[in-house]
Amino acid sequence: MSDATPTRSALLELKQERQAMQEGHVFLDEKCLLLAGEMLRQLARHDELRRALVRAHEAAAAALRAAIARHGVEGVEVHPAADLEGAELRTREWSLMGVRLQDAQWQGVPGAPSAAVNPSPEATACRDAYLEVVRQAAPLAAVTGNLERLHAEYRRASRRARALQDVLLPELDRAVREIDARLEELEQEDALQMRRGVDASKAAMERAPHRARAGPDHSALA
Repeated sequence: MSDATPTRSALLELKQERQAMQEGHVFLDEKCLLLAGEMLRQLARHDELRRALVRAHEAAAAALRAAIARHGVEGVEVHPAADLEGAELRTREWSLMGVRLQDAQWQGVPGAPSAAVNPSPEATACRDAYLEVVRQAAPLAAVTGNLERLHAEYRRASRRARALQDVLLPELDRAVREIDARLEELEQEDALQMRRGVDASKAAMERAPHRARAGPDHSALA
């Protein structure tokens, strides 16, 4: 049973609360659809970027094998690394239903590395190949973060939608039905009491003329 007092104002408040919850449920459903659509787009981009990264990594591994064959492991280890000061990681951010999304790209040209003691095309190709791996990893990392945040928000929104649909809205529906039924009972009781009062008034009015026609009662004076 609902603890609310069975009044018309209480019934109206419950109906308004239910309407607000229903609108919230519709909003959460739409939010889940938007988040799911964006997750599918991000997932497609993730697969594309992952394949590009795999190709870049395979090319870098082949270049590394060639460089090791030319210089040996120790020679590759001491070969000058790329200078990333001329490059910059730039991000672009936007929001979808309160979820922060971003793109990331390496922009600019890396600076020239230090001169190698024993330069070779194999070592240069190895350095450039791993620079390409770094370039490919940046947007993939951004998309991976987007998917994590979208998935977390989707789970929160879907849990809230299920709570509204399976728990809160049914509870409000039961409370509305109980108060409505109780109000109907009270109205029937009031109508019955009013009818009894009307019947009693009619009966009293019918008895009054009968006493008047019978005349005064002198038995008390005798």
